[in-house]
Amino acid sequence: KPYGRIAVIGAGLTGVSSAAHCVAHNFEVVIYEENSRDKLGGIWAHVNSTSGLQLNSMLYRFHPAVLWRKAFPQQKDIVGEITRVWKEYGLESRTKFNMEVKSVRRVPDDEKTSSQPEWIINDGEDGVFNAVIVTVGTCGKPKWVKIEGMPGDETFAQTIIHSSQLDTIPGWKLEGKNVVVIGSGASGVEAVETVLERIEGGKGGNVWMVARSDKWIIPRNIVVDTVLACQPFGRQMPLSFLWEFFLTHWHYTGVKDLVPANKGIFEGTPVVNDEFLEHVRTGRCVYVRGDPVRCTKNAVVVNERKRGTKPGDRGREIHLDADIIVLATGFEKPDISFLDDGLFPDGYERPDLYLQNFSTEDWSILMTNSAYQSAIGTVKLIDTRILLVLLMDEGARPTPKDMKLWVDVVRFIKRGASGGAFGFFTYAELTMWLLGFHLLRPDRLRW
Repeated sequence: KPYGRIAVIGAGLTGVSSAAHCVAHNFEVVIYEENSRDKLGGIWAHVNSTSGLQLNSMLYRFHPAVLWRKAFPQQKDIVGEITRVWKEYGLESRTKFNMEVKSVRRVPDDEKTSSQPEWIINDGEDGVFNAVIVTVGTCGKPKWVKIEGMPGDETFAQTIIHSSQLDTIPGWKLEGKNVVVIGSGASGVEAVETVLERIEGGKGGNVWMVARSDKWIIPRNIVVDTVLACQPFGRQMPLSFLWEFFLTHWHYTGVKDLVPANKGIFEGTPVVNDEFLEHVRTGRCVYVRGDPVRCTKNAVVVNERKRGTKPGDRGREIHLDADIIVLATGFEKPDISFLDDGLFPDGYERPDLYLQNFSTEDWSILMTNSAYQSAIGTVKLIDTRILLVLLMDEGARPTPKDMKLWVDVVRFIKRGASGGAFGFFTYAELTMWLLGFHLLRPDRLRW
């Protein structure tokens, strides 16, 4: 007999992995996915075929059953592993595709049939659930920024696409074209790589990246990335300059002008990449620090700024001839309006949740990877195991007061961090929680 029933919202990497963990520990699950079967895999089913892991796959084993065959697998390999785990754990019959979740309702106390939490999804045709794992992620629909002169203003007469749509343009259509990539995050770096890869061997035009702000770029080196990720404090510390010195004089050789001037390595999520800086060194990509101002018929007008300036500061106006504009502007945050607003009171919204993933009003609502804000190396999917412990042991369940106290204490510890602390569950927080949860509570050692 199953120990309980859990609803999982979203059939992406996190949803499939969470459901597999639940099934493996004798909990019944139903996965709700608003898209069709061909979109199994979440954001990985929507991105370009050239998209891949930034970190070494040894650091990205989202489930014990995962078997990577490459150090940096690409989209097809990642979706393949998600699909394999999905099938191996019998989740095919437990997944409802084309099923949008419109409401998650708590069963009133006077109607409950057990001491466990009870939740109803939509009209309740699937019965009562004891917990809900929301795995909609942090990447929803493509984010389209508005720049004067773009379609709608009927000025720019060439092609504009989002970076997630690069698969729609074959390599031969890129040959000889001037491509302007707007955005300097992971999506922008990947877009530049994709364009240059597609025209490899062919005649290329110019490729520009327009960066409103400089991002730290760290190498795809498992030793470096692991040590960086294990920084326990989740914030910039007095000795963090040593990492910045090392990266500046090793990874940024020849392109030190791209090193962020006023931002520490632990003040935001870095981009993990080996090729982009080399493309800038060799002139295959021209890095322009500035703000897109407007589009003319065949160009992007940019307010180019010097290193150390902020977006919007005064610079000089330049024109970048463009045949194709690629908006590497990320994705909208997914909608979670199906959850009651009361689950996230003022001051305790995403990511200020219990362990950054549990609603402070009810521990049976878990937002795995749906509250992410920034981090270098994050603690993933341990949350599902914590949820199963809480379902199994009534004495382990935290009260809303306890959960809010945890959030307040973590906020107090992170207060005053240079540039702001990471908004995600870091290794320091995990250590604090394990010590408090286990060491000070011998009755819980069995878990």
